[in-house]
Amino acid sequence: MTERVTVITGASSGIGAELARIFAAHDHKTVLVARREDRLNQLADEIAATGKPRPAVIVCDLSEPGACDRIDAALKAMNAEVETVVNNAGYGLFGEAAELDRAQQLAMVDLNVRVLTDITLRFADSLIRHRGGLLNVASIASFLPGPRMAVYYATKAYVLSFTEAMRGELGPKGVRVTALCPGTVPTEFQGVAGFKPGLDSAVLNLSAAAVARAGYRGLMSNKRLVLPGVGVRMIPFMLRFAPRSLVLASVARVQQKR
Repeated sequence: MTERVTVITGASSGIGAELARIFAAHDHKTVLVARREDRLNQLADEIAATGKPRPAVIVCDLSEPGACDRIDAALKAMNAEVETVVNNAGYGLFGEAAELDRAQQLAMVDLNVRVLTDITLRFADSLIRHRGGLLNVASIASFLPGPRMAVYYATKAYVLSFTEAMRGELGPKGVRVTALCPGTVPTEFQGVAGFKPGLDSAVLNLSAAAVARAGYRGLMSNKRLVLPGVGVRMIPFMLRFAPRSLVLASVARVQQKR
């Protein structure tokens, strides 16, 4: 007998770990995917200690070739069918694009874009069959050009556009599809990116747990877009009235101060 599962990538820390907690708390059988086995098992044990079923763990570096094939094979070995996909894995790099390591930036595109797309399409039939859900973690960066984080902002623009398009395709077939677009969240992401929070981060700041709760509620209520926090919700609204050249210059000034 197959078991319906929720697959969460990038589940070992930050927003991903909080998403794992909240899905498990609402009785989803979760499968946690990330490269750090110790972190995943620690989180799985923590969830099990609350009385919920212990999540399954797939240790996998999504940046490696064939990673999505290994996830697929592991789920088949568990006799599990995917009911919900949470694409959270991703990273950013801070600095001038022409000066940052080119291979690292291309690897960012591979993880933030290709892997997310692969997992979404790979399990789309299963989501349709079970009338499940797709939650893709984008960013408030999805709405902006991002000097000094040019590639990261561009990947998140893709995530938002792709998710909205998949909503148009999968929604009529009974699948809930939501893009989660948080602002600055104090997680390991900032350290990896080399990003130093400024005043704007203080205004847009929200905890990983609060972002995860908003994302879960948004997916369950089938919202197209979740913008957690008042400050974050204001940005797309204000962008309607600002020339793109002004937006570009403003973001460049903010990023230059980091």
